[in-house]
Amino acid sequence: MKYVIVLGDGMADEPIEALDGKTPLEYADTPNLDRLSKVAEIGMVHTIPEGMKPGSDTANLSVLGYNPKVYYSGRSPLEALSIGVPMKDTDIALRCNIVTLSENDCPFEEQTILDHSSSEISTKDCAVLLHEVEKELAGEEFQFYVGTSYRHCLIWNQGRVLEFTQPHDVLGQVIGQYLPAEEKFRSMMEKSYEILKNHPINIERKKQGLNPANCCWFWGAGTRPALSSFEEKTGKKGMMVSAVDLLKGIAVGAGMGVADVEGATGGLHTNYEGKVEAACKALLEDGYDFAYIHVEAPDEMGHQGSVEKKVRAIHYLDTRVIGPVVEKLRAAGTAFRLLVLPDHPTPIRVRTHTADSVPYLLYDSTSGEPVCGSLEEMPSTLQEGDNRAKERESRSYSEREGRAGGILIAEGHRLIDRLFEK
Repeated sequence: MKYVIVLGDGMADEPIEALDGKTPLEYADTPNLDRLSKVAEIGMVHTIPEGMKPGSDTANLSVLGYNPKVYYSGRSPLEALSIGVPMKDTDIALRCNIVTLSENDCPFEEQTILDHSSSEISTKDCAVLLHEVEKELAGEEFQFYVGTSYRHCLIWNQGRVLEFTQPHDVLGQVIGQYLPAEEKFRSMMEKSYEILKNHPINIERKKQGLNPANCCWFWGAGTRPALSSFEEKTGKKGMMVSAVDLLKGIAVGAGMGVADVEGATGGLHTNYEGKVEAACKALLEDGYDFAYIHVEAPDEMGHQGSVEKKVRAIHYLDTRVIGPVVEKLRAAGTAFRLLVLPDHPTPIRVRTHTADSVPYLLYDSTSGEPVCGSLEEMPSTLQEGDNRAKERESRSYSEREGRAGGILIAEGHRLIDRLFEK
């Protein structure tokens, strides 16, 4: 038996008037999820423990079976693991986003944060910008490390864990009240803005209609994490397939394999096909029992507030990831169990994460019912007057169906036990 989780980051949402009162998950064209939903278990799971902030860090730890109340030590330290940062016990890691601030003729604290991802800037361009900041601001106390796209890392030697504001929580707002209380960080952010706003890369980006990457924004502080081995905990050898340093870092900390997929960006136009190939190679050729395929695009489109792009991201997840994975495993004659879910909602209305429960779909290829194909291919015994079959005929994977399923897993870290149960 092989096991797969397909994680559509931030995929869950709320009903939207522009979508005829449907959520993006309900509205999107998802033929593969539609077929799977007829023969799968659909329920709800609460991935964010009470009292913890809703984020991909805590939520993905939950989905992988790690209780965030026990294992969470901050977001950035997990990302630091991914990019090979040599953290000491006395170090504090912080996320360093390169964000877009307005360039109004006003003091720094009166600028507005416009984009937490600087139009999904490439790693190549953003690394150049970060190095410019590093020349001026790095030293014995602070070291910068390049991550992926707009997501980078700052190590604070002999630091302490402080509260910072997540940039994607305050998009479109004047930054003054959200700047760090610690003066040294406020100063570094303002200096980075002065260094970057007229950089040639940003001048060119503005000519192209792209948002400039003109300011460092620090958040997600934490200490070096200590995760237990995923294989020892579950008995399964696991592979992580993601473009995002956070997920790669969780995998590194848990002793899982990490796939390097060329062209995987975490954006809407990531290399979906490459992720499928990496996951299936791990499962079918390299002796792995479990693959975790993480797709960031729905979350990014939620932060951008784009209904159309979020719907498209969910369609791509269905047709370019879920469908091909199912087909490849079926073609190989391999028995498998597939779990599909978001880590948390990222509603278009608020453009940030919420802690609401999310729907999951759990499919077992050994159930005796077809994975794909039309309902006419269902066994005849399920079509002739069977009320259960009629109910399933109208099912689709969505928040509404998840709630109607009557299953709620209140502790998210226990969901993976349901995937792995005999």
